Amino acid sequence: MSILLGEIIGTMVLIILGDGVVANVVLDKNKGQGGGGGGAWIVITTGWAFAVVFGVFAAQAFGSGGAHLNPAVTFGFLAAGLIPASDVVFYLIGEFVGAFIGAVIVWLAYMDHFAATESKAGKLAVFCTAPAIRNTVPNLITEIIGTFVLVLGVGVIFQLNTPVTGIQVAGGLGPFLVGALVWGIGLSLGGPTGYAINPARDLGPRIAHFVLPVSAKGDSDWGYSWIPVVGPIIGGVLAGVFLQIL
Repeated sequence: MSILLGEIIGTMVLIILGDGVVANVVLDKNKGQGGGGGGAWIVITTGWAFAVVFGVFAAQAFGSGGAHLNPAVTFGFLAAGLIPASDVVFYLIGEFVGAFIGAVIVWLAYMDHFAATESKAGKLAVFCTAPAIRNTVPNLITEIIGTFVLVLGVGVIFQLNTPVTGIQVAGGLGPFLVGALVWGIGLSLGGPTGYAINPARDLGPRIAHFVLPVSAKGDSDWGYSWIPVVGPIIGGVLAGVFLQIL
């Protein structure tokens, strides 16, 4: 077991449950379509929160104690001096590979429903994010802000709560707190861009959408694809510098 294996499996679980809840809500002719009366956004944000919780547990169980699942967290912690540079490549490979595999599994699970769905945008939404109002600078800023909050929160939960500060997170509680953090980001900041806040979560499944034989899928919106990669990395590094300074 290793960081690489842990990140592959943890990120795979993250995407299976995260993209899976979007598929359940968005795709036609399945039992969760439209959120089942509970409100589509509430269902999606809650599903992603649980995805984070169990993704983190899975990553830790298979050897990645840091359980980043997200290159923005990896670069943020590198900027904060919390991980060695030699580990970065293992985190990144694991995150992107795991995200791609997870997206393929979601497609297999919902194959008939992709075929039954006419909306190309809905099919793409299962795999990756798109802005509500397409405007490059505001979209980028939104992703920077959301990811800054994420990496700052993860740093507070796992790195600053130590015997030195006199505050400690009880064993096993950390992943649930990160899930709650992601839930809060989705509810509060997710509207403008769909809160990618994770380059692997967006790019890995977007590549899967591009290469998989998804029925009548349309294009993969590569013109927007750099924003949910660059924005989160900037936000993560800014949060890491903030943690380092303070």
